[in-house]
Amino acid sequence: MPEAATGGATDSTAFDDAERLSPDALRDLQLTRLRASLRHAYDHVPFYRAAFDRAGVRPEDCRTLGDLARFPFTVKDDLRAQYPFGMFAVPKEEVRRLHASSGTTGRPTVVGYTERDLAHWADVVARSIRAAGGRPGHTIHIAYGYGLFTGGLGAHYGAERLGCTVVPASGGMTGRQVQIIQDFRPEIIMVTPSYMLTLLDEFERQGIDPRSTSLKVGIFGAEPWTEQMRREIEERFAIDAVDIYGLSEVMGPGVAQECVETKDGLHIWEDHFYPEVVDPVTGEVLPDGEHGELVFTSLTKEAMPVVRYRTRDLTRLLPGTARPAFRRMEKITGRCDDMIILRGVNLFPAQIEEIVLRTPGVAPHFQLRLTREGRMDHLTVRAEARPGATPEARTAAVGLIARGVKEGIGVSVAVEIVDPETLERSVGKIKRIVDARPRDTA
Repeated sequence: MPEAATGGATDSTAFDDAERLSPDALRDLQLTRLRASLRHAYDHVPFYRAAFDRAGVRPEDCRTLGDLARFPFTVKDDLRAQYPFGMFAVPKEEVRRLHASSGTTGRPTVVGYTERDLAHWADVVARSIRAAGGRPGHTIHIAYGYGLFTGGLGAHYGAERLGCTVVPASGGMTGRQVQIIQDFRPEIIMVTPSYMLTLLDEFERQGIDPRSTSLKVGIFGAEPWTEQMRREIEERFAIDAVDIYGLSEVMGPGVAQECVETKDGLHIWEDHFYPEVVDPVTGEVLPDGEHGELVFTSLTKEAMPVVRYRTRDLTRLLPGTARPAFRRMEKITGRCDDMIILRGVNLFPAQIEEIVLRTPGVAPHFQLRLTREGRMDHLTVRAEARPGATPEARTAAVGLIARGVKEGIGVSVAVEIVDPETLERSVGKIKRIVDARPRDTA
């Protein structure tokens, strides 16, 4: 019988060899892999050869981990400019799988994986599930989208690598997913947090107590979510809710994982991904503990190595706890490119989410719509009502949200309460910001 997922003490017997590395041994491994990865990128990706040459650096100039700061950044537009296969470092016939971003804001970014890349990916996702409390023999319900999106297949092969039984539910057909969870009795669910709340609403709509299910752990990723959302999920479902982090440009899910024992941030699997935090404006590397933009360099990728990829995610690096060999990153709750400057006030969607979550009668599903009237920008918070919310509750919610934003953030916004499941969703996620301002004056 598999060990039950639990928030108890760390089970050190579940660690793999890399998780037991001493700090010196980890740094030695990172430097060896970093130097090899820089050489691989320089020799086989024309983009990186040109970028390194412009910056006046070569792979052999990286003699210490700190020397990485001398190398140029990679940004998403660089990947788009090389669409589809210009960033690949191996011949096409060595690529075993392709994934791609949705491309909703431009050309999609395409990522390739060799057979070894897929094996490493399965390993880090298996390690992530184990850190979340999963064990061989557990059943895992995967409601991430399958296809070009990395979530579904990344979680799937990692769960199988750990020795779990996989239910490849994918997204959609919410009522049927509730039935499958009831019938197949999984211990773990992997899904976006916003879709998990949709499932919770469906359980309650069907008259099923969400706390009565077999689920013990939820592994949530693919979008930022707050501590308030964690508390709501845990209280309504009686499960442990933990965060998984990844992005397709670096690998997919499994770059970092929150441990169920501590729930104090995500341990980065630093034997495969080297993290930095930089000042979003100057690009200067910041010391551990300071907030800034997260940057990753891949250490083991063959098909598409990435060097100093700017994620746009805001966080800070902290010492490891449940997995002391690896540093932690704080939970991502904002992005550099998600910051809205509204009439001189900086605000992030996570600040609005905190207000929406504490408002009675409103579901944790919202969208921010930017418009312009004359020369003035306006922001409308559109939030979904909970099923069964009365007209009086909706009216009260409008005032509570508007007042909460004004008092907590210092700016006036309009508020609309819309019907449940009204806001457009993509791969289980709601697009948080809709910028409807005129392009020529925005």
